[in-house]
Amino acid sequence: MLIRRELEDYVPPPMLVTQQVLSTAARVLTGATARWVDCQPDTCQRVYFANHTSHLDALIIWSSLTREIRALTRPVAAKDYWEKGPVRRFISSSFNALLIDRKEIKVHQSPVDLMIRAIGNRESLIVFPEGSRNTNSQMGDFKSGLFYLAKKRPDLELVPVYIENLNRVLPRGEFLPVPLLSCVKFGSPVWLERSEPKMDFLRRAREAVRRLKEV
Repeated sequence: MLIRRELEDYVPPPMLVTQQVLSTAARVLTGATARWVDCQPDTCQRVYFANHTSHLDALIIWSSLTREIRALTRPVAAKDYWEKGPVRRFISSSFNALLIDRKEIKVHQSPVDLMIRAIGNRESLIVFPEGSRNTNSQMGDFKSGLFYLAKKRPDLELVPVYIENLNRVLPRGEFLPVPLLSCVKFGSPVWLERSEPKMDFLRRAREAVRRLKEV
């Protein structure tokens, strides 16, 4: 009951209804189910980092979380895509997406700094370390953003996430999803180890996501 009161204080009731409808619709349209592997749902501050194959990735991961966690979690998404048209703007605002401008990155206002300021000491993030969508069967190399997030906020739990089949649910260039069962797998948290080189950490984080494909 205490968690529910805190949640309702944090998110206006009309927005809670919109979020519930949106998350339910996303799961129904994609057939997405959530699996927690050596990890449990928790409202602690986390960075969920996942493979990236579809524009629906952020929405599906967010909708796979419990209502309490969704209210505290912000998917990081491309501003140029999610601000194109009133429908996309409405959806992105409904799931409280943190929109990043990929074309105008300022020296003193990096995407990592924007993320850290946006979440404060309460919210979590959903990020895609590959950067752009990858339609290949193999994940691309992880970019450095996840490393710098972990370095600047070592208290954050880094939770690997693997999304299965979503690139087939919403193929590149399509607007409407194709009915097909998909699965979102959440793995055991990882942290940046002391003095761990950037490339070693990024390879280890990528492997944590890749391993979930086989679970």
